[in-house]
Amino acid sequence: MPSSIYSSQPYHLLAYGTLLGSNIFQTFFNGPLAFKALPRPQFATLQTTIIPAFFSLQTALPVILALTWPGEKIAGLGNAVVRRGDGVSGLLRHGHGEADFFWTALVPIAVMFGSAAVNLIVLAPWTTSIMKQRKHQETRDGKRYYDPGPRSDAMQKLNTSFSILHSASSIVSLVGTGYMIYYGFVLADRL
Repeated sequence: MPSSIYSSQPYHLLAYGTLLGSNIFQTFFNGPLAFKALPRPQFATLQTTIIPAFFSLQTALPVILALTWPGEKIAGLGNAVVRRGDGVSGLLRHGHGEADFFWTALVPIAVMFGSAAVNLIVLAPWTTSIMKQRKHQETRDGKRYYDPGPRSDAMQKLNTSFSILHSASSIVSLVGTGYMIYYGFVLADRL
């Protein structure tokens, strides 16, 4: 059994890998490919099922990153490594004369957490609500929201609301992705 099993560093690395990997997969592969491969109603059902679990994972993993922050390696004693400033307390040491991880680690982890939490708590439920309203409006109008031709004013408003919310969610996710990639370089310096 490797001695690192009792250290927080491998868990930090696994959490980061899962965070970035799941984000890249869902954002750039799963979502777009499913949209192309599935009829719209089935795609909507799939996304409505996947998105809450995805954003829950994306919200939980930055918390694990903060809890397992590796800090600063200050010495090596044989196979043992001595670290300082690990965990959340190390991330919160801003301006205390020691290594300052505020901008390089705490802010990126906080942005990753915040972007996923905003999507999980606000944007995804709101978007799902608009999708349900749009489904009811389809029944009233007798045509699907994406059918060509004139649309009712109510459907136009719902489509516009959906587009705005989906765009906002995408932008928030891309900000989180940018910070994930930046944090990968920060993490590489720590190893």
